Amino acid sequence: MNKIYTMLKLQQELNDNTNGVGWEDGKTKQGKIIDWKRCIFIESAELIDSYPWKHWKGINANVDYENVKIELVDIWHFVMSEMLRVNKKEGQNLSLEELAKKTQKIIDSIDVKRESNYYKEIESIESFIKELFCNFNLDNFIRSFFELCAKLGLGFDELYKLYIGKNILNQFRQDNGYKEGTYIKVWNGKEDNVVMQEILDSNPSITPDELYNKLKLLYKSL
Repeated sequence: MNKIYTMLKLQQELNDNTNGVGWEDGKTKQGKIIDWKRCIFIESAELIDSYPWKHWKGINANVDYENVKIELVDIWHFVMSEMLRVNKKEGQNLSLEELAKKTQKIIDSIDVKRESNYYKEIESIESFIKELFCNFNLDNFIRSFFELCAKLGLGFDELYKLYIGKNILNQFRQDNGYKEGTYIKVWNGKEDNVVMQEILDSNPSITPDELYNKLKLLYKSL
């Protein structure tokens, strides 16, 4: 199954479950306004904070590249959400398969290299943010996202693996009281996202359903 299609399908299901069917109209089932561009902007700012950019403290700190990857995956959730919204509400109305093929063509045409230092990487993130708000074009923005991933060292296969993990974990959280405040986030001394990552690392070929069931089994044992 095409990886882009799989991710789009999971994102549609996650948004339907958490925001309510019809979220593409711009509101959750509770009436909260949805702004995917703002979500992307805030996550991009958090991405910059993975870097020791502050001149007044932590000047010898290292870049947290593991968090860089996680933040890029979080951004991808919101980029896909905007893709799905635009596709449904602004005239494209492609099937998920067609949208996946279109996106894959954009990815296949990208040829950029890793940035030479982390200052350049920060500048690339800021350029990405600029494109979000200046003369926004969704196809160009999708290209910019995957160019940013390449410049920051996140390959497509790893993006896919981390997305599947984070998506299933988000769904698992929602199903187990996250919004109500009853969900247990620390499992025997480890945050749930660390547990999820360990499962993926030990079984890279695990399916989304298998990952969910493994999380369910471990959660029951707490």
